Amino acid sequence: MYLLKWKNLLFLAGFYLLFLCATVLADAPIIVDHDCTDLNKIPNSAIEQAKTSLHIAYGHTSHGSQLTTGMNGLVGFINGGGLSLNLPENIFAWNNGGSDGALDLHDYAMGGDCGDYPNWVNYTIDYLGEPNPDTGTGTTNPDVNVIIWSWCGEVSGKYANGTLDDQYLTPMSQLEIGYPGVDFVYMTGHVDHWNDANNKAANQMIRDYCYANYKILYDFADIDSHDPDGTFYEFPSDNCDYYASAAGAKLGNWATAWQGSHTEGVDWYNCSSAHSQPLNANQKAYAAWWLWARLAGWDGLKYKTIHVDPDVPGDSEATPPRYTSIQTAINNNIGTDCHLKIRRTICDEDVTNNGTAVTVLEGGWNETFKTCAGCSTIQGRLTIADGSFIIKNIILQ
Repeated sequence: MYLLKWKNLLFLAGFYLLFLCATVLADAPIIVDHDCTDLNKIPNSAIEQAKTSLHIAYGHTSHGSQLTTGMNGLVGFINGGGLSLNLPENIFAWNNGGSDGALDLHDYAMGGDCGDYPNWVNYTIDYLGEPNPDTGTGTTNPDVNVIIWSWCGEVSGKYANGTLDDQYLTPMSQLEIGYPGVDFVYMTGHVDHWNDANNKAANQMIRDYCYANYKILYDFADIDSHDPDGTFYEFPSDNCDYYASAAGAKLGNWATAWQGSHTEGVDWYNCSSAHSQPLNANQKAYAAWWLWARLAGWDGLKYKTIHVDPDVPGDSEATPPRYTSIQTAINNNIGTDCHLKIRRTICDEDVTNNGTAVTVLEGGWNETFKTCAGCSTIQGRLTIADGSFIIKNIILQ
């Protein structure tokens, strides 16, 4: 083990000043979770654009291999008509270097995983090299424009020890600053039923940070927690077993149950899936391709950022549009999918969608937005009960 190259990070932070005038900040985070596993929704053009424009370096250990072993199996599955898709042969092919029209993904590009601090930071800097002042990428591997790291089992402990920020979130942000030509993908850790409270808190901390700071997030834990039908399992294990509570009885295994009730080779495919079941790696692969398509410029579900602030005059024609109440924002955007960034000083608004009450899926909200005292930052995901309107990102400040 060797010490973190703080001088390198300080140099990278200073180097970023050269790019301040050229850098464009994202107007919304890119969040890839269980809602992003429908390959039918990804246009062929977005897949081809990803293969043309992305050069990805992936660092991981065993759990993280679920993405790439799933991606390996996906090629033959789709070639054989899986999911009833009729796509060009080898459309989901990938290799190190991107030969023969495949996606360029260097698997195991960097040793270890992002729980191995400070090594993961040093390995990233060594792999990229000093920043190129013209491109913002590294000089050692100048074509690489995406860095993605996964966790093994360390995320819960880092949260419990109070080091998740210093040893993951802050170094990731410093790397982003130092290499403005590289997309850095954040990731939640796999679910850990045996350390449930710390695991949930750690992963939520990462989500909150990515939502609030418009980062790119691959939500590994969220995919671990849902079957392909969208059923949520509150107390899952990384092998897809699920339990009645944190200390409760095992109720089943969502992946093997779903596999058993669906047709292999049509609805799902067999593949290696470290510590888990094939279906989980299937879902990880689908979400990975959603991620690659988004990074290559596809707008996904075309979410729209909306700002709601009672202290700022409303302007529905502004970019992003501004409203003085949540209800007005919903009334003016029914039928669309939106990100909302809400700034409120008094949180006492009842919200409906043409009389249908808002239903909370996750987060620190109740059905009438009356949950805050002093309005500290709270985040959650809401949906209207009839399913006609989805709010994907709520930030209350």
